[in-house]
Amino acid sequence: MAFNEHYFKDLFFSWGMSETLAIYLNMASLLFILIIVLIIADFVTRKILVNAFARFAKNSDTKIDDYLVQHKTPRNIAHLVPLAITIQFFPIVFVDFPQFERPVELFLKLLGILLVIWIIRSLLKTFETFFKTLPRLKDKPIDSYIQVVMLFVWVIGLAFAFAILTNISILTFFTTLGAASAILLLIFKDTILGFVASIQVAINDTVRIGDWITMDKYGADGDVIEINLSTVQVQNFDKTITNIPTYALISDSFKNWRGMSNSGGRRIKRSILIRPSSIKYLTNDEVEELKQIQLISDYLNTREKEIEQFNENNNIDKSLPINGRNLTNFGVFRKYIQEFIENHPAIKKDMTIMTRQLAPSSHGIPLEIYAFSSDQRWENYEYIMADIFDHILAAIPYFKLKVYELDFQPNE
Repeated sequence: MAFNEHYFKDLFFSWGMSETLAIYLNMASLLFILIIVLIIADFVTRKILVNAFARFAKNSDTKIDDYLVQHKTPRNIAHLVPLAITIQFFPIVFVDFPQFERPVELFLKLLGILLVIWIIRSLLKTFETFFKTLPRLKDKPIDSYIQVVMLFVWVIGLAFAFAILTNISILTFFTTLGAASAILLLIFKDTILGFVASIQVAINDTVRIGDWITMDKYGADGDVIEINLSTVQVQNFDKTITNIPTYALISDSFKNWRGMSNSGGRRIKRSILIRPSSIKYLTNDEVEELKQIQLISDYLNTREKEIEQFNENNNIDKSLPINGRNLTNFGVFRKYIQEFIENHPAIKKDMTIMTRQLAPSSHGIPLEIYAFSSDQRWENYEYIMADIFDHILAAIPYFKLKVYELDFQPNE
């Protein structure tokens, strides 16, 4: 039996109501029934789809179905059913108000476009989460690629919406859009630059998620936590977040510490300033005293014999220490530091270990320690470096040397 869209109108009219009031109450009654049907249909469809997906995800070995549920894809798909019911039955509700049909039809079509975009968005979010779990893609800028696809989805969705509102064909719209491409390029300049930059970053493997980068221009010094179409997020070591434009990674200079991380060591490069006036030749008694230091006792014995042999073979007058070859407290101290660093358990032995004297300056003579800590963690690295220099500073007086001090007076 066919449904009578004027059932309530006839009923209300039979009750003695005016025809105008009966028409409005007929529309209200049909609209109320439609809303109830939509609520029930949405609830039932959502329950069926969500439970089916959840049951399938529970029994499946893959994770992608779990992510579909997590990003509410089944819930969004379920909304298509009440929308389809509304499109089918809204002409019945407004049978006596044909002037409403066009605006309601436009609204439902726009709502349909928005719902489709939202479903695609939830699918893309699902793939984004899934791709990030894959080892070979974990450090890639997946966010950028998903955002590019989402941008195109929104552009196409807005194009269809505009075509519906203006009642022109989608082909005509895109033809007009091509003529306005210069304006669009100006509007989406940052997005386009970010997209190009993210592609170059991915192809050249310039930056990965998890890399430690330093970019003084933007005050960034920390780990990359996200790379998307417009920005790169860096969590600094003080836990603040710095946002860097993605295109800045190809237009500006920055430091990526990945090479250090891959090497297994973290560089120690620090100097101690030695007071020049404390440097002197060592006497025989002072050499004997320094032989008690175990790290350099063998070195001093060997060097002492070599120096004595050289001076004897060349008939050197040793009445003045400046003649011939001699040991200096600074040279012996430098050798001691070299031995100490090479024997330190926290120093990486297969990387460069060097103690070197730099050019003298008005602030003294720098003695630089250049080595690599085997522990890259910041707090441990700082502890190791402090431990080394604590020892060095305490060892200086044993060699009759003095650290440069700004308030030093020459007559001291």
